[in-house]
Amino acid sequence: MGNTNWIEQDHFLYRKFVFKNFSEAFAFMTRVALEAEKMDHHPRWTNAWNTVEIWLNTHSAGDIITEKDHHLAQRIDEIISPK
Repeated sequence: MGNTNWIEQDHFLYRKFVFKNFSEAFAFMTRVALEAEKMDHHPRWTNAWNTVEIWLNTHSAGDIITEKDHHLAQRIDEIISPK
Protein backbone atom coordinates (compact mmCIF):
# COMPACT_ATOMS: atom_id res chain seq x y z
CA MET A 1 0.00 0.00 0.00
CA GLY A 2 1.58 3.27 -1.02
CA ASN A 3 0.72 6.69 0.29
CA THR A 4 1.97 9.10 -2.35
CA ASN A 5 1.86 12.19 -0.13
CA TRP A 6 3.96 10.56 2.56
CA ILE A 7 7.75 10.36 2.51
CA GLU A 8 9.68 7.43 3.96
CA GLN A 9 12.64 8.81 5.92
CA ASP A 10 14.64 7.52 8.89
CA HIS A 11 12.27 4.59 9.53
CA PHE A 12 9.20 6.86 9.57
CA LEU A 13 6.40 7.80 7.23
CA TYR A 14 6.43 11.61 7.25
CA ARG A 15 4.06 14.28 6.00
CA LYS A 16 3.71 18.02 6.58
CA PHE A 17 0.30 19.72 6.54
CA VAL A 18 -0.22 23.50 6.30
CA PHE A 19 -3.57 25.09 7.13
CA LYS A 20 -5.03 28.62 6.98
CA ASN A 21 -4.68 29.13 10.73
CA PHE A 22 -4.19 27.52 14.12
CA SER A 23 -7.87 26.63 14.53
CA GLU A 24 -7.88 24.57 11.32
CA ALA A 25 -4.63 22.85 12.29
CA PHE A 26 -5.97 22.02 15.75
CA ALA A 27 -9.27 20.72 14.36
CA PHE A 28 -7.30 18.43 12.02
CA MET A 29 -5.18 17.18 14.92
CA THR A 30 -8.33 16.43 16.92
CA ARG A 31 -9.77 14.35 14.10
CA VAL A 32 -6.47 12.48 13.66
CA ALA A 33 -6.25 11.88 17.41
CA LEU A 34 -9.71 10.29 17.47
CA GLU A 35 -8.84 8.03 14.53
CA ALA A 36 -5.47 7.09 16.02
CA GLU A 37 -7.11 6.22 19.34
CA LYS A 38 -9.59 3.91 17.58
CA MET A 39 -6.64 2.16 15.93
CA ASP A 40 -4.55 2.19 19.14
CA HIS A 41 -1.75 3.56 16.98
CA HIS A 42 -0.54 7.00 17.96
CA PRO A 43 1.57 9.36 15.84
CA ARG A 44 4.53 11.45 16.75
CA TRP A 45 3.66 14.98 15.71
CA THR A 46 4.35 18.65 16.13
CA ASN A 47 2.19 21.72 15.70
CA ALA A 48 3.35 25.29 15.26
CA TRP A 49 0.54 27.72 14.49
CA ASN A 50 -0.85 26.54 11.12
CA THR A 51 1.57 23.66 10.48
CA VAL A 52 1.27 20.04 11.60
CA GLU A 53 4.05 17.54 10.95
CA ILE A 54 3.42 13.83 11.48
CA TRP A 55 5.85 10.92 11.74
CA LEU A 56 4.50 7.35 11.78
CA ASN A 57 6.23 4.12 12.71
CA THR A 58 5.41 1.10 14.85
CA HIS A 59 7.23 1.05 18.18
CA SER A 60 6.18 -2.53 19.00
CA ALA A 61 7.76 -3.76 15.73
CA GLY A 62 11.14 -2.18 16.50
CA ASP A 63 10.43 1.37 15.32
CA ILE A 64 9.95 0.47 11.67
CA ILE A 65 7.24 1.29 9.14
CA THR A 66 4.53 -1.37 9.11
CA GLU A 67 1.10 -1.91 7.59
CA LYS A 68 -0.39 -0.15 10.65
CA ASP A 69 1.48 3.01 9.68
CA HIS A 70 0.30 2.84 6.08
CA HIS A 71 -3.26 2.29 7.27
CA LEU A 72 -3.17 5.30 9.62
CA ALA A 73 -1.57 7.41 6.88
CA GLN A 74 -4.44 6.42 4.58
CA ARG A 75 -7.00 7.39 7.23
CA ILE A 76 -5.23 10.75 7.71
CA ASP A 77 -5.32 11.32 3.95
CA GLU A 78 -9.07 10.63 4.02
CA ILE A 79 -9.49 13.21 6.81
CA ILE A 80 -7.63 15.85 4.80
CA SER A 81 -9.30 14.94 1.46
CA PRO A 82 -12.62 13.14 2.02
CA LYS A 83 -13.89 11.01 -0.86
